[in-house]
Amino acid sequence: MSRCINIYFKRDSIVLKIKDDATTNEILSELRDKLPDLKEFYKDEKTPILVTGKILKRFEIDSIQKIIQSVIKVRVDFDSPRTLGLHGIKRTFKKDIKISETKFYKGSIRSGQKLEFEGSIVIIGDVNDGAEVIAEDNIAVVGNLRGMAHAGAKGNEEAIIAASIIESPQIRIASKILERERRDIERESYSYAYINDEGLIEME
Repeated sequence: MSRCINIYFKRDSIVLKIKDDATTNEILSELRDKLPDLKEFYKDEKTPILVTGKILKRFEIDSIQKIIQSVIKVRVDFDSPRTLGLHGIKRTFKKDIKISETKFYKGSIRSGQKLEFEGSIVIIGDVNDGAEVIAEDNIAVVGNLRGMAHAGAKGNEEAIIAASIIESPQIRIASKILERERRDIERESYSYAYINDEGLIEME
């Protein structure tokens, strides 16, 4: 059977590297199988565990931490961010997300509202100035995008932003930020944003 977790012993940590295509059930099942052997190492050691590899959802991080700490009383660190946004991104990466879990929202997002999701977001309505939309993957707006949008909010540089018209003064993809002056927004119309080969946000 193919294994989805590889264990590496380093001087200052024990690394659990999870394969990118591993499912939640595969990860948790294999982790439970490996823990008895891993616990043997901790008879005289308290080296922290670092979980790396696949970018994990919040519930996966919580589940992995709970399983490990139920058997081994040790600090568990993750290089996957628990929260969406610039401050949470610890590393950028490129992952094809043409097919991802998608949240559909019917209605406009008003000023002061914030919508976020660990997947892609499709908004059937407008995103007004002063509103925020944050997605781990893609953002698509069937209407005008005037508020702040952050796609790839766990670091994926393959994420895109699309709308009927993008009129936002600021958009973000992964760790990149593009700011636009009001006169530029009024002069040029765009409906699609992505990170180009030079690592910059480009609009079409």
